[in-house]
Amino acid sequence: MKKNLSFLLAAVLICALFTTGAFSLTSEDSNQVATESSASVIILQINNPQMTVDGAAKYIDENGTAPVIQNGRSMLPVRAIVEAMGGIVEWEGATGTVTMTHGSDTVTLIIGSDTAILNGNTETLDVAPMLINGRTMLPIRFIAECFGYDVGWDGTEAVVTLTTSGRTSSGTAEASTVYFTADITAESLMAVYNALEANPTGNIAVKITTGEPPNSNYLRPELIKDLVQMLDGTLVESNTAYGGRRASNAMHLQVAEDHGFTKIAAFDLQDADGEISLPVVGGEILTENLVGITFPDYDYYVVLSHFKGHGMAGYGGAIKNASIGIASSAGKSLIHTGGTRRTGFMGDQTNFLMAMAESTKSVSDYLDGNILYINVMNRLSVDCDCVGNPTEPDMHDIGILASFDPVALDQACVDIVAAASDGASLMERINSRNGTLTIDHAEAIGLGSKQYTLVSIDG
Repeated sequence: MKKNLSFLLAAVLICALFTTGAFSLTSEDSNQVATESSASVIILQINNPQMTVDGAAKYIDENGTAPVIQNGRSMLPVRAIVEAMGGIVEWEGATGTVTMTHGSDTVTLIIGSDTAILNGNTETLDVAPMLINGRTMLPIRFIAECFGYDVGWDGTEAVVTLTTSGRTSSGTAEASTVYFTADITAESLMAVYNALEANPTGNIAVKITTGEPPNSNYLRPELIKDLVQMLDGTLVESNTAYGGRRASNAMHLQVAEDHGFTKIAAFDLQDADGEISLPVVGGEILTENLVGITFPDYDYYVVLSHFKGHGMAGYGGAIKNASIGIASSAGKSLIHTGGTRRTGFMGDQTNFLMAMAESTKSVSDYLDGNILYINVMNRLSVDCDCVGNPTEPDMHDIGILASFDPVALDQACVDIVAAASDGASLMERINSRNGTLTIDHAEAIGLGSKQYTLVSIDG
C-alpha cells in the first residue's frame, strides 16, 4: 500500500521584473473564441506583427497588429495571446467589458476602470484598461499571472516572454508526484521505476555519469544493471570541458570500460563525432544548447542521477545531469560561462545556474514528454562525481526517488537533506553556491513544479 507523505511545499514563485504591459482587443472581434490547447512559451516583440508560440512563428492577426509602447507601457494584443494560452475571450462593446476565461479562472475588466473581477473577487489593477486607436488595451501582468504564466521582459530587444508556470490564480502550482524508497538496491531501483508506470518505446537512452577516476562516487554498474537491461537501454554520456580523464574520446571510453559500464550495456559517447544545437525557447541566458550528435538517435531518455553536492553548482541531481550531463564538451562550456564561450568553464555564477535550467528545458522540449528522472541519494558527499577523490560523506544514505518532473524531484531531494539531522555540510555547500536558484529558475521557465507529493513505495 503506497503511503502519501505530506510534502506539498509552498512554492517560491519567481516572477520576472516587468513593470509595463497590456493586451489589446478590437471591438470588431467576434464575441467568443476557444482553443483546445495551451502554449508553454509565447514570445512577442514590440512593433513586430509576428509572435512565436512554442517555437512556431505566426502572425498575431490578419490586420498586421503589433505590440506597441504607449506612454511607457507595452501594449499587447489580447486575442492572440489568450487563445494561445487556451483561453476564451468575450467582448461586450455596449459596456466596454472584456471577459476572459482560462480553465477554471475568469477575469472581467472594464474600459477605464482599475477594478478587475477575478473568480468573483475584486482586484485593483496598477493601470486601467484603455482604448488606443480604437483598440482595447489590457494590462498583461495581471492577466498572465491569473492564467498561470510568468512574464519576462528583455529591454534590449524589446521582447516580452510569457512562460507557463503551472500556477493557478490562487498562486499555487499543481503538485507533481515523486516516488520514494529508502532501500538502495537493484531491486528497489526497478521498483521505483515501475511506480512511475512509464511505457518507453523505441531506442532508449539511459543517461549516467561515468565518474572521474580514481575514487568518485558514481552509481555502480551493479546497482543499475537490472534496470538498464530490462529497458534494453544504451548508456549515454558526453565528454567533459574541464580536463581530467574524461575529456577526450579515447580516455573517456577507457574510463567507461574500467568502471564496468561497457560490460552491462552498449555505451554511446554522444559527442565523440560532433554536436548539434537545440533551441532554447524563452530563456534569459541561453539561445541554444549544444548536445552530442547522437542525441536525436534515441526515442526516450531515462536520466539516472547520483544526487550529491557540487563545487560550482551547489548540488548535482536531475537538472544538472540533463543539462551539463547531456551537453557536449562545448555545450558544457556554453552553460558554465552563461552562453558566452564554447571553451573553459568559469563565468558568472548566477548565469551558470540559470543556464543549467534553460538547457534542461531545451532537452525536455525536444523530447516532448519522452523522458523521466531518477535520483539516487547515496554517498552524499559535498563533492560531485567529477572529482576523483571527493570528500568523504558525513551524512547517511537516504534512498531512491523518481519522477517525470525534474524540478519536483530535485526540490524533494534538497528538502530531505535540509531536514536530515546530519545534512548540515551538504546544505552549506548547496546554499553557499546559491544552488537552489537552478530549481527556482527551472520552475519559472516552465520546466516543472517545486510543489510535490512524496509517495513512499515501501509498504
